[in-house]
Amino acid sequence: MSVIRVLLADDQALIRQALRKMLEIEDDIEIVAEAADGERALLAAGSCRPDVALVDARMPEMDGVELIARLSAGHPSVVSIVLSTFDEDDYIFGALRAGAAGYLLKDCTPDELTDAVRRAARGETVLASAVAARLVAEIRRGVPPAPRGEAGRLSAREAEVARLIAAGATNRQIAGRLRITEGTVKNHVTSLLRKYGLRDRTRLALRLRDGS
Repeated sequence: MSVIRVLLADDQALIRQALRKMLEIEDDIEIVAEAADGERALLAAGSCRPDVALVDARMPEMDGVELIARLSAGHPSVVSIVLSTFDEDDYIFGALRAGAAGYLLKDCTPDELTDAVRRAARGETVLASAVAARLVAEIRRGVPPAPRGEAGRLSAREAEVARLIAAGATNRQIAGRLRITEGTVKNHVTSLLRKYGLRDRTRLALRLRDGS
């Protein structure tokens, strides 16, 4: 039986202790490190080589979203799950975009948590029901379809940029929200203009808002 090596990242010592006791009673789960902030968690990931990182959304020095992004970049074998009391959009979508495999709330049961750790270690996505509902609502809001045909299809990132343009966000705001550079945003805008057959960003925003 292979053992799942888990890193705990939470700024509250009592939470870390409770999680350790909850998880270590399982024969196939081992806690290999604890960290009170994102910086320490990142260092621990390099030395302890965990399979799964349970990450709090709000931590000092480096928050959960930034930690997950840096784990995804520097330690791609580590699977990250957010375990938080907060179900705010910025944390949920920020964590998922950064590479999180799951997002759970701290009111989950011990069985739900251990099941999520195992599923994430197998490569599955695990979401609390409230988080899943938020994600479905976001998808349903969507963006207007681009013109038909192969050239008119939007990539996932173009769809995100289009949705934010329709909401009135500037290129700088889009870059911050999606954690990409303004130059990358401009490239996506150029591609959207081409696909919609428009000449400027203002007409694009109006088109996207109208849904025509």
